[in-house]
Amino acid sequence: MTTVASRVVRSSPHRNTSDTWAFIVDLLTQGKDSDARKELLSVAGIASSVIAERGPGDAAILVTCEGPRTRVYCIYDDAAIEGGDAKEDDLGYDPLKGHWVISLPCPEEDLEWIQRALKAKSIRITARDMTQILGEEAEAGKSAASGGLTLNVDKFLKS
Repeated sequence: MTTVASRVVRSSPHRNTSDTWAFIVDLLTQGKDSDARKELLSVAGIASSVIAERGPGDAAILVTCEGPRTRVYCIYDDAAIEGGDAKEDDLGYDPLKGHWVISLPCPEEDLEWIQRALKAKSIRITARDMTQILGEEAEAGKSAASGGLTLNVDKFLKS
């Protein structure tokens, strides 16, 4: 199983969508000026649109690299103002180490134009239907459905 870290970022109305993306970029680049930062900032308008449509509210912005995977969610409305559910602390690793890619969740009706716009700016940053369940999320869903407990029958029987 891959190590996964999650962050929950306060968005609208605490931050506007552009500022939310800028915060996410700072989180992922650890504030360093780099080619990755320039690439992430080059899609700021598109990513801000995804954030405005609340794609990252239920489905994570997924970041994969040679290290742990990172999931970034956004919270909105009263939750964003109160901030109690936010988890905006720095990551203890480089989330863009080596070969990295980012998948932005978006509504199905916007998917085609967002994919086209992203493709014109980056090969590393893509979009997916926000209702699409990916491998790790499906496993997490199965675990949650079983009350968060998973029984390894083979290990249990060997004990």
